[in-house]
Formats: sequence, C-alpha cells, structure tokens
Amino acid sequence: MKNMKIKILAILLTSSILISCNKWVDYNPKDDFRITDQEYLKSEANYRSMAIGVYSPLQWLNQIVPVGDIVTDNSVTGGESASDVLSLQQIDNFTYNSVNSTLSDLWQSSYEGINRANYMHQYKEKNLAGEAINFVGKDALYGEIYFLRAYYYFTLTKMFGGVPLFTEKRLTLAESRTLSRIPQADVYKQIETDLASAIAVLPTVQVEKGKATKAAAQALLGKVYLYQNKYTTAASILETVITTGLFSLVADFNSIFLPSGENGTESVFEIQYSNASATYDWGHVTRGQGNYSVQQCGVRGLNGTATMPYSSGWSTNLPTQNLSASYTAGDKRKAVTVLDIEAYKTANPGLNITYQVAPYRNTGLYNQKYLPRKGETSGQVELNYSNNFRTIRLADVMLMAAEAFNKSGNDIKAQTYLNLVRRRAFGDNAHDITSTASALYEAILVERRLELAMEGERFFDLVRTGKAVSVLGPLGFVAGKNELFPIPQSEISVSGLSQNPNYQ
Repeated sequence: MKNMKIKILAILLTSSILISCNKWVDYNPKDDFRITDQEYLKSEANYRSMAIGVYSPLQWLNQIVPVGDIVTDNSVTGGESASDVLSLQQIDNFTYNSVNSTLSDLWQSSYEGINRANYMHQYKEKNLAGEAINFVGKDALYGEIYFLRAYYYFTLTKMFGGVPLFTEKRLTLAESRTLSRIPQADVYKQIETDLASAIAVLPTVQVEKGKATKAAAQALLGKVYLYQNKYTTAASILETVITTGLFSLVADFNSIFLPSGENGTESVFEIQYSNASATYDWGHVTRGQGNYSVQQCGVRGLNGTATMPYSSGWSTNLPTQNLSASYTAGDKRKAVTVLDIEAYKTANPGLNITYQVAPYRNTGLYNQKYLPRKGETSGQVELNYSNNFRTIRLADVMLMAAEAFNKSGNDIKAQTYLNLVRRRAFGDNAHDITSTASALYEAILVERRLELAMEGERFFDLVRTGKAVSVLGPLGFVAGKNELFPIPQSEISVSGLSQNPNYQ
C-alpha cells in the first residue's frame, strides 16, 4: 500500500485496512485502537480541526506560481541542464504532454482539497453517526469550506478546462472510475454558487491570518466573472472589495514581499506557509508546510559575508531580459521584481559575494519577490521557506476592476484604478494613463504584467484575453492546443477521461 499513488479519489481516509472476509467477519477497528470515521466530527473542535485540513492542499499548489510565469515570456526554467526539473523544462518549451509530474501534482492536489471540502459538506448537517453538531460560527466555518472548494475548482478549470465535478461527498475508489468531464461553463457555475454561499456567511475580518474572508470570496468571484467576460458583474463586485475600507496600497512596493509585509493592509488573501515544522521528505517535496518554490528562485552557490541578506537556491525560475526591459525608467517595481546579481555584487563590494552562473539558459536575473533570504527557513532548508504567496492583492483587484470597467464602458473608473496602481509604482501622478477605449485596455493588460510579474498570473491573463498566440507563438505556443494543459494520463487511465485537443 505504501506505493499506492494518491489519485483524485483517495483523500482524507482516516484508516485503510485490508481485511480477509473469511477471518474477520465481525472485525471492529476499535479493537486495534484504530481511528475511524466514527470518531470524527463529534464536536466543534473536530469541525474546526478538519477545516484546517481543507486549507492544507493550498500549500501543495505552490508550483502553479512558477508555472504561470515559466510558460510565458516572463521567465525561464533555467537550472543545471535541459533535464533539470524536466517537467518544468517541458512546460517552458511547450513540449509537455499528458505525462508531466508537475501538472499531475497540481491536478491531484486540487482534487485532494475538493475531496476534503466535500467530506465536510457531506456531514454538515449530521455527522456519520447521525448526530447534529451545532455551534456558534458553524455557518461561517462552512463559508471557508465553500471558498476553498471554489478556489480548487478555479485552479483546475483555468488550467484544464472542463473537469470532473462532484460536490456532494468524498469519492470512493469505485465512484472515481465513473467520472467524466463536464463543460467549463458548468464548472464556473458551481464556483459561482460556492462563492455566493461563502460571501453570505463569511466575516469581514478573521482573527486567524490566512483564513478566508468575505472580501477574499468577493475578489475571487470577481476574478471568476472576469475570466468569463462577465464584465459588468465583475466590475461591481470588485469595486465592492476596493471600497470596503479594509485594504490600502502600501507605500513601499518592496515591503509587500518581506516577512514583515505578510498579511498586510494590501493583502486580500494569502496562502500561508511556515518553517516551524521541518519537512525532510524529499519524496513529497510539495507536501510540507514550507514554500518549496522559494528555493527554486535562488542564486546557485551564493555566498558572502554574514550581512548578505540572501541565501542560495537552484535558479530554476529566472526572470527574462524581456520582462526586465518592459519596465520604464522610474518604475520602482523593477528592482523589486528582478535582481541583477552581477549588478548587486558590483554595488555591494563589502559583501564579498560569490555565486555560480546558472548553467542553463542563464538570464543574469533572479525573482526577487520570492528570493530566498536568510532566516526564512529551517530544518531541511530547501523545503521549509516561510514565505506566504500573496495570492490576491488589492493592486490585483484594482487592475481587474479597471479592466472590467473599461470593458463595460466606464473609462473614468478604469483610469482611476489603473492610475492608483501606477502612482504607487512611480511615486507621482506624472505617469497617469489618459487613454480610453481599446488603448486603455491594452495599457491595463501591460500594467498587470508589470505589477504581478513572477506571481503566476501572466499565462492565464494571456490566454483569457486572447493574447497568448501573438505573445507566446514565437516561444512555441500552438493555438488550439496550449490554451489548456493536458489532462494527466494517470487520470485518463483510471477514469477514462477525454483528453484536451491536440494532446497525445
């Protein structure tokens, strides 16, 4: 059993026992002191503990952030050679197929989250023993569950299109073999339903950082509307988030990505990571509490004096010179987004910096937003960085609102939200955009690239806006194919799912 692969189905099993029917006809697992489903959801504490478990797969989705940039003109996989982290090299070169470990892992992690959410939904009214467990705040707790399920399904559908949809309960092995894909529009409908349910009961503020709030659900719903070109409804709900008074753009762009900037005034939703419980399991590198993707961003073999702030890494997510050149003079975001290590070394001779040039596809640039820094990891250092992913920032919401207002005919509001972001970037209003209509739309899309570079949004923005062919065609993007990623072959083998067009 230890080699059994975790698929879409087999999540949240509290015990798994093979029993010989002719020997243990009346077997009771309690006789062996085993924990079973019967022991769960007996109290408020049980419900809240299991809800935390529904959040955990968010941490395991850390590779979607590098993938969202590596597959575009923003970054390259780099690394030691053309076979270093082969799954990412294939994604970088548009040579991936249905057998790709990174894509399979994102699929499985998303469905693990869904199955955990479904288990809680299954026993919302009564637990397995038929008991109703009621407590103050239960509805709000389930708002978190439905937000998370929506997030997992949104991750799946923006990557793979139509996917298997199930919401009533955790799947069994037999049931998993009967799955089929449903149209993406129906997946979106369920996401909208879950987010509407979440918005109705979630609090405006959570005591514990990282838990979903009403604004987080509204922002995600606005994004879902935007992906479907429902511009008027997107504009309305995104503006609601902006005008709550709960969030504000921080003055110093750099501070957002420092430990002190986590869960700050600009944060609408962050995926939380921790270095408190060290992970040593190299066979499941994405399954710990730490943010494994940070190690991928670091400079190879980096050394220097004790006062040098950075730690070394693997250089497997390198910003491109194309991205660097996209920033205009005076844009403070450039220095925060891309680190030119040689220029940094020259400017800081007292740090005695040495490093290894990335052997493969070196760009000379590194992702400074998530560059590994000293003091941010522990134990097995590569696997335990505590950097949160700033998953939804106010600036992102403002730019989505700008796009939605522009597309629904309100260029004044579109300019307002776009220019609020630009004024933070330049420190003045001399760089405000005054264009309208299609020219304003193009300016907004450019701004999304500059503001959100290396945060995993680029590919999905290009696809949903129809820009992928013109921008990524020279890099190998094929129209009618690469808008979606292939369904993992393992899932096709188990459930007989249909494959996306033009994949083998």
